[in-house]
Amino acid sequence: MSEQTAGIGNASEFEDSGPAESAPGNRIVQGVLWGLLILSILVAPAFLYPVFVMQLLCFALFACAFNLLIGFTGLLSFGHAAFFGGAAYFAGHAIKVWGLPPLFGIITGALGAAVLGYLVGALAIRRQGIYFAMITLALAQIVYFFALQLPFTGGENGLQGIPRGTLFGLVSLNDPIVMYYFVAAIFMIGFLIIYRTIHSPFGQVLQAIRENEARALSLGYNVDRFKLIAFVLSASLAGLAGATKAVVFQFASLTDAHWQTSGEVILMTLLGGMGTIFGPIIGAVTIVTLQHELASIGSWVQVVIGGIFIVSVLLFRRGIIGELARVLKVSGV
Repeated sequence: MSEQTAGIGNASEFEDSGPAESAPGNRIVQGVLWGLLILSILVAPAFLYPVFVMQLLCFALFACAFNLLIGFTGLLSFGHAAFFGGAAYFAGHAIKVWGLPPLFGIITGALGAAVLGYLVGALAIRRQGIYFAMITLALAQIVYFFALQLPFTGGENGLQGIPRGTLFGLVSLNDPIVMYYFVAAIFMIGFLIIYRTIHSPFGQVLQAIRENEARALSLGYNVDRFKLIAFVLSASLAGLAGATKAVVFQFASLTDAHWQTSGEVILMTLLGGMGTIFGPIIGAVTIVTLQHELASIGSWVQVVIGGIFIVSVLLFRRGIIGELARVLKVSGV
């Protein structure tokens, strides 16, 4: 029996006990959440400022990409802002200086983040636990230093004036509504990639590694290889979000690559529900909305968000979606 064939069967042994994802209740809840997600994306511009919703979608994709790593592989990265911010600079430079169309500039940013992810992951996965997390933080700080010092990044002023251009040379992305649905399409593509990965045999192996790495290793899996692939995939999707954000705001800044952004995406994931599918979206929407609505109180917004995080950890340890799934006794959400 081949390694992959054996893995499909054995990986299921690691899955959490509980209702099967094919149970009617699970399908209904999943259908409702999918319906709400799609409906919200379609009608949001009619009720909210399109640029604000685009920001929500970018951070939601960033949080979902991070959740693929921590929630389904069990790897805590303190340096994911390096891929988010690095891709923003890559995309901005490719569009502004090289003259690439925005779509290809975003793809360039995602590919650049994938390369960064491979370099960081190849070093970091040699260690586990807090050592892995600290290595990712240290390497992310190196990326931040380069973003501060390299000439093309603009230093503390950031990379400004990134043109939105046109889509396929036909439709101008300077129209906020056109730009919004372009960003929405990118978000859905990224989210569907994550969803399909989670529900694939590869995703089952990742969850097996998360639950019991030693047992996965004893079954014959090359654990380090699976971890590295998951890390690169997570980094590239985080880069996709960062590159898209740079085009939306026509600006790439040091904030995108700062360690605080890494902390925020961890908070989004934990608040929404680590290891859930829709949780990071809820967490991202909650945090970004609070930052936007409480901007008038200045730095005190961090105190408010910190308080909310403490309450959530104490009272909703599974996150918003995790607690909802527990109450409804469903899984796979």
